[in-house]
Amino acid sequence: MPLNPFQSRMPVSPTRRRTLGLLAGLVAVASVATLRAETIPVVAAGLRIDEGEVLLSAEFDFALTPALEQALDKGIPLYFTIEFELSRTRFLWFAEKVAQWSITYRVSYSSLTRQYRVASGPLGQAFESLDEVQRFLGHVTSRPVARVEDVAKGVRYQAAIREKLEVSQLPKPFQINALASREWQMTSDWHRFSFQP
Repeated sequence: MPLNPFQSRMPVSPTRRRTLGLLAGLVAVASVATLRAETIPVVAAGLRIDEGEVLLSAEFDFALTPALEQALDKGIPLYFTIEFELSRTRFLWFAEKVAQWSITYRVSYSSLTRQYRVASGPLGQAFESLDEVQRFLGHVTSRPVARVEDVAKGVRYQAAIREKLEVSQLPKPFQINALASREWQMTSDWHRFSFQP
């Protein structure tokens, strides 16, 4: 009789141990793959100079997940942030950040007026349908991100843009849901493109 009552009577063979390890690894990889965030694809992004300013225009293929739509309809506000960076690469040195810009939108739904509201700071706009809200959140049009004096003519710059759901702004119980379900995580990867004034 073994000294430890929890010890198995049959020794585990090295092949069985490898097989169990492989299965455990596959389960871990599968669970991480399912927890990946829903992506917000960047359709197009570009910069242009007009009236002394560098203007950003971008388009995202923005669509809320069913879980986020349901939360919004139940009165839970959602926060989305669009971030932009413009940098100049330098030989044998870190890239120099020339400009940085971000904006956060608070999206809410009022069941009393049956309208969606998108606000940034004290300014807001009302929308009749969720499709209009998604179109609004998916477009950045001629947004000033830098002054023309900040960029040198003929120099190549690297620009990057992304949009993401601010999970930290959700109520605490929904933050826990966001850790376990990819429907509660929306983000785009950094979309990088070149710009030369």
